[in-house]
Amino acid sequence: MKAAIVTIFPDFFRGPSEYGITRRAQEMGLAEIQVHDLREFTHDRHRTVDDRPFGGGEGMVLKPEPLFECLESMGLAPREERLAGRVKQSVILLSAQGQRFTQKVAAELALLDCIVLVCGRYEGVDERVADFLADRELSIGDYVLSGGEMAAAVIMEAVMRLLPGALGNEASTLQESFTVDVTLKRSGAADSTCGSNGLLDYPHYTRPAEFRGIAVPEALMSGNHEEIRRWRRQRALEKTLRNRPDLLEGAVLSEEDNKFLAGIKSGLK
Repeated sequence: MKAAIVTIFPDFFRGPSEYGITRRAQEMGLAEIQVHDLREFTHDRHRTVDDRPFGGGEGMVLKPEPLFECLESMGLAPREERLAGRVKQSVILLSAQGQRFTQKVAAELALLDCIVLVCGRYEGVDERVADFLADRELSIGDYVLSGGEMAAAVIMEAVMRLLPGALGNEASTLQESFTVDVTLKRSGAADSTCGSNGLLDYPHYTRPAEFRGIAVPEALMSGNHEEIRRWRRQRALEKTLRNRPDLLEGAVLSEEDNKFLAGIKSGLK
C-alpha cells in the first residue's frame, strides 16, 4: 500500500511513522508512506496556505490552490474513477464534519492500493476541496482538533495493522473489539474464543495466577474449553452492555447470548 499525507506540519509524522506496526509495515515492504508539505505547492514568498473566508467569520481556511496542485502532482486516477471503484485509490479529507472512522472503515481502506490523507487546519478547508477533490470526509470522533494530523496518525495505525503480514499472528485481529468476522456473521455463529464479532473484547489475564489477593477467574484455569468460551463470551457481553450498548445492535448474537443479556437487564430493573 502507498499512503500519502498532506499537511503543513510534515515533521509531526516523524514520530508516528517510526514506531510500532507502522514502522514494521514499512520495513517489511507492505507500506510506503510519503508526507507532503503543503507549503511547497504555494507560489508567494510567504508560502501562504490559508485565507479569510468569504462572508466573514472567525478564523482562517485552507486555500484550494495548493491542495489541488499537491494532489495533482501525485498522478492519481480521476476522482470519477476512484468513486466508481475502478481503481483502488481514495483521497480522504480529515474533518470534524466527516463520517465517523470505525474498524469497518479501516478494513475497507486496508484493501486499497493507495490512500491520501488530507489534514485540515484552522477552521477547515475551502469547500471545493471536499466537493471536487476528496472522495470522502472522515472524522475520528465527535470532538474538534486544531488540525487533521493527529487523526491521520490514528487512521494510519489502524489501517497498517490490518495489512496482511503486518502482525505476527493474523488471527489476532479477529479477536479485537469492534471486529466482525464475515464468515461467522453469515453462519450466525458466535465463537468468543477467537472473535468478538462486533462486541468489545473480553478481559485478559496473565501470570501470576494471584496478584495482591486478586485471583484469575477459575473458569480460565479450568482447562475446559467450553467453559472458557462461555466465560469469555459473557464477560464480553457484560462489558459491551455497560460501556457501548449501541454495539449490541449490530453484533452477532446467539440465542444463548440473548438469554444472558435478558437476565442482566432484568436484574438492573
